[in-house]
Amino acid sequence: MNNSGDLLKLLERIPATRILVVGDCMLDRYWRGNATRISPEAPVPVVALKSVSNIPGGAANVAANIAALGADVILAGVIGADGAGECLRRSLREHSISDEFLLLSETRPTTAKTRVLVHNQQIARIDEETDIPLTAPEEAGLLAHVKSVIADVDAIVLSDYAKGCLTRSLIASVIAEAKQHGRPLIADPKSRDLTKYSHATILTPNLNEALNAAGIENGGEEMADVAAKKILSYTAIDSLLITLGEHGMKLFRTGEDPVHFPSLARQVFDVTGAGDTVAALLTAAIGAKADMHSAITFANIGAGLAVEKVGTTVIAADELRSAIELNIRHVNTANH
Repeated sequence: MNNSGDLLKLLERIPATRILVVGDCMLDRYWRGNATRISPEAPVPVVALKSVSNIPGGAANVAANIAALGADVILAGVIGADGAGECLRRSLREHSISDEFLLLSETRPTTAKTRVLVHNQQIARIDEETDIPLTAPEEAGLLAHVKSVIADVDAIVLSDYAKGCLTRSLIASVIAEAKQHGRPLIADPKSRDLTKYSHATILTPNLNEALNAAGIENGGEEMADVAAKKILSYTAIDSLLITLGEHGMKLFRTGEDPVHFPSLARQVFDVTGAGDTVAALLTAAIGAKADMHSAITFANIGAGLAVEKVGTTVIAADELRSAIELNIRHVNTANH
């Protein structure tokens, strides 16, 4: 499967899949307003608040993007017994995602990121979070949730934002369960130590994450190949997909030449959440039995749509279908 017509068929298969998302769930808040003067108290703008949006973030955004394609999504994570947690639950329900497998912690807050925007320009971000690892009982509870459903899913994605949910031992246990049941596992890492994801089907770090993991300082896109070779040499990982922002993404596999997938974005406004979109669409495609190159092409189209929007975003199936059809027209035009 490598043409746009096949990608449309892939999109049609996704609603028959069931996907497990495990990781750091967040609430992304957006405070939008206007600023016409500077505060007399400090050299900062006075923002007249016009709207407030609460959107699933992190692993919850990955889940929302998969659900938007019609797949059955199971989201497993930990949230706090607080207002942000309740807002996140409500937002998930609006995306037809159950909160059944979200553990409620009495000791840690729900991760919440509040962005203040004036005329679509972000002027501040307020983070409420902890990166303390889960307690042993919390980890055991989350793993029990995973074990109870993993035999009934088509693919698993780990969404790691280094907020303490995905401990090394939990990652190892989930990967072991995936291998035992023959399920593909995609990991979106936020760690310098990628050995914890060994035996995952594919990792999807961005360029900075890959360079950090390879111990490369002050490098740019030209060092992606060097970083990938080093990462593949010390991790038991089948495939490495390094996302390159406005330059697309690049697939690396041991013993094979790298494959570059150029960005399909027409304009880049905001890369917030683009990594979530890639992880979500890649997992949905692999869960629907797409080959690796087709799955990456599918995810790349979605990423191109995501960066054209401001803020954390969910790509609807109709948007993706239109983008695939547009790609078909471009290919047909080029061939005539």
